[in-house]
Amino acid sequence: MDVTSDLFRGVRARGSLFGSSTLSPPWSLHFVDGAPLTLCTVLTGAGWIVPEGHPPERLGAHDTIVVRGPTTFTFVDEPGSTAEPIICGEHCATPEQGGTRHRLGWNDPGEGGSDDRSATTLVVGAYPVRGEISRRLMDMLPVVLRVDAGGTGDPVLDHLAAEVARDEPGQQVVLDRLLDWMLVCTLRTWLDRPGGRPPAWWTAQKDPVVGQALRLLHAEPAAPWTVGELARRTGVSRSTLAKRFADLLGEPPLAYLTRWRMTLAADLLIEQGSSTVAHVARAVGYTDPFAFSVAFKRIRGTNPSEFRRTAEAH
Repeated sequence: MDVTSDLFRGVRARGSLFGSSTLSPPWSLHFVDGAPLTLCTVLTGAGWIVPEGHPPERLGAHDTIVVRGPTTFTFVDEPGSTAEPIICGEHCATPEQGGTRHRLGWNDPGEGGSDDRSATTLVVGAYPVRGEISRRLMDMLPVVLRVDAGGTGDPVLDHLAAEVARDEPGQQVVLDRLLDWMLVCTLRTWLDRPGGRPPAWWTAQKDPVVGQALRLLHAEPAAPWTVGELARRTGVSRSTLAKRFADLLGEPPLAYLTRWRMTLAADLLIEQGSSTVAHVARAVGYTDPFAFSVAFKRIRGTNPSEFRRTAEAH
């Protein structure tokens, strides 16, 4: 398990809403849900994404934009479009209104396709994000993230376009997994873009020593790690590991491990309501519930029981 895979654990599509539409100008689709993440891709033609409070972004074929909620956005044929906005939210994709292919108010040409070579085909996926684990990923994303065509996501889009156009058993599962795939491809491309400033945990994974140490910590977070044991498993001295880890991540290995354990614990406290604090403590490597509670309060600012009550109240 690596850092990125762990962070994506809480960012998985479950019953995501997909819309596919072939549009002829003028058009204006206003997406009002403000989902945690919304991925928008133009399959053919072109249009403009206009996020609330942000400048318009032109999208051509296979260009992709990810919008981070709660920001809403509009998809238009051109800025200042004269089209009356069509509200697109959760109820645009209910089964009784045609499921994922035909969304309320969209000009979809149906089985026969469109003869208009200038028409634009848009695919939109609203992406739920849950848990404390994924917060670290979400916190590093801008409100609007753009990846141009020609990257590793293009083959995924071909699969996605074909699947959105059919109504067959198991379609939602296929769409959810394709959306997972597309989102990972998009974010990897964005993080590795020339001139970008990726977070420390992204670049550290590529270091042969620190990357291996991170994989070990994420694969076995409850193990009784010491700097010496981690150095032995990575094949370097204690001092080398400690220096390289601190240089790349800004903190010692065991401080990183403690913060990661508390993140895992926060999700367990919410997801496993019947588990005791002692059980959660053991799950993240603490035999003493009191020591776990002290560490949790130091990192999270509240004790485990209070954290759980607050989360349940919301």
